[in-house]
Amino acid sequence: MWRLSRVVCPCRLPSLALLATRSQLKCVILLPSRGRSRRQHELENEAMNLNPSNSPDAFLGGHEEDLLSAEESQKVWMVFGGLIVLLTYSYLNMLTYTASYWDKALYSHGWIVPLFAALLFMIRRKPLTKVEPSERWIGLAILLASLAIRLVASYYDSNPFDRLSFIGALLGICQLMGGTSMLRWAGPPLGFLVLMFPLPSVFENSVLLYMQKMAAISSTWVLQLLGAPALRDGNRIMIDQLPLEIADACSGLRMTTIFGAMSVAMAMLIKRPWWDRSTILVSAIPIALITNIIRITITALLFMALPDNETVHLLVHDYAGFAMMPIAMGLLWIELQILESITVPIETDEYAAFGAAHG
Repeated sequence: MWRLSRVVCPCRLPSLALLATRSQLKCVILLPSRGRSRRQHELENEAMNLNPSNSPDAFLGGHEEDLLSAEESQKVWMVFGGLIVLLTYSYLNMLTYTASYWDKALYSHGWIVPLFAALLFMIRRKPLTKVEPSERWIGLAILLASLAIRLVASYYDSNPFDRLSFIGALLGICQLMGGTSMLRWAGPPLGFLVLMFPLPSVFENSVLLYMQKMAAISSTWVLQLLGAPALRDGNRIMIDQLPLEIADACSGLRMTTIFGAMSVAMAMLIKRPWWDRSTILVSAIPIALITNIIRITITALLFMALPDNETVHLLVHDYAGFAMMPIAMGLLWIELQILESITVPIETDEYAAFGAAHG
């Protein structure tokens, strides 16, 4: 004969109900109905050590006394917003110059990056907590170091370092106002702003040439595998004396930058293990390249089927790019389905209480 014993949990009934609601913890075990065994006493002592303060926050891993009041939080947010406005104004010349790149097809996604970063910031936002003076000093050091990097970058006319110093200054303000706890949840959305900046010119040119070459080689190989008489001549594909030029816009670099930004945002939003999110980030470039190869191959096959129809050639060449994103999203969906079938998601709220109790 077995019965449910409540002596294991030292919490009062309201606290136990709160625990059961918030963390779905089961603080009752099956014990023999006759007598009190030595094991029962051990479990009682263990439960008392896990929660000596008789508070559900000890299991939940949080401390209500560390949270700022509504009035204190409002003051912190006001100062935080003022510092962000001042920082943006001081970097206005750099941001204006950066926005001029967004009119180019390669960086046309730059307009939406700040908006999406703000959305991620709001989604991931958590209550503010009290900050130790040492953490504020670290934030001030990061802010001053970022501003110093900007001075040096301005002197040597180094735009990439000037742009990166803006991200560093934003992170420094987060550390200064909210400490490490704020930096943990606000850091990724602010780091996402890096994707609105253009690539350094040296890196962009070298990557562009390499991706053009890889697109031409891979597409020629796929066409030959399908039985088409395709030959590669530099960045051109010759099909029955019909030249198909792999121009800069067909290199796949634009697709890589846009899809890479989307993959980073998705990795921040989905509730999956870290290895699933890392896989999504790593696979962004291969998926973008595969999508570009599919586009070039389909374009070449249509050129073969309708060699004399210039109207079709123009429409296919100009509008085939719109089909790249649906294809890439389809490949990403397939990847997510595979990851879901080989990994088991864990609801962290059910296990965080035990980790918090032991650490």
